[in-house]
Amino acid sequence: MAGYLVEDKRKVTTHRLMQMKQEGKKIAMLTSYDYTTAQIVDSAGMDVILVGDSASNVMAGNMTTLPITLDQMIYHAKSVVRAVQRALVVCDMPFGTYQTNCTEGVKNAIRIMKESHCDALKLEGGVEIIETVRKILDAGIPVMGHLGLTPQSINKFGTYTVRAKEEAEAQKLISDAHALEDAGCFSIVLEKIPAALAARVASELTIPIIGIGAGDKVDGQVLVVADMLGMTKGFTPKFLRRYADLSTIMMDAIGHYIEDVKNCDFPNENEQY
Repeated sequence: MAGYLVEDKRKVTTHRLMQMKQEGKKIAMLTSYDYTTAQIVDSAGMDVILVGDSASNVMAGNMTTLPITLDQMIYHAKSVVRAVQRALVVCDMPFGTYQTNCTEGVKNAIRIMKESHCDALKLEGGVEIIETVRKILDAGIPVMGHLGLTPQSINKFGTYTVRAKEEAEAQKLISDAHALEDAGCFSIVLEKIPAALAARVASELTIPIIGIGAGDKVDGQVLVVADMLGMTKGFTPKFLRRYADLSTIMMDAIGHYIEDVKNCDFPNENEQY
């Protein structure tokens, strides 16, 4: 079944994502944080793999994305890049690595690219960080924007509720999206905003718009791999579709292994030297 929906085996680039939007082809994006998972995700035919700062939650058990460090993101990105042959690999710049000033942001962006060999970076925010975005782009680094619910700003928002429901915030999001496109971003993620607003942004911009909880009128979708595979429990936002129940499958397999060990059924004669 590997790559069963993918006819074009060439490496996905930012240019090809633009072509996909122009041709009306949807873009599939999923997170990965380790070599083994990324190898499976890439082999299945994923267009974009995001090494998200959601690794802070999924891999380290933190309540927010804020604690993850630059070194940790580079470690995860390097692991993913080693596994990937086709997908475009995008790495999140973690909180605190680009918000202070342009010089610091460019320095950290270059370090991620040099040490991880990923294909692009993702930054959260609009006009507030636009100068840093421009400088990173000037350094030759592709940038994906991220608007709407921006988890690195969770302490400012105070909630993970839907963003941009009010007119003022919606207008700012539209303005921010245009500013990111004008600066040179190759794509933007819109997270947890009204579907009608996301559709408007996708129609007004020429760059691909990737949604998560942003309806079906955008150019692609992204989910967290552990959520869509059913490895996590207790996280049930409206936008999440679980495509498997790996938590139950893994628990059953591990429980069976424990039982076999306790009962001296494992290893059997064929499983020893």
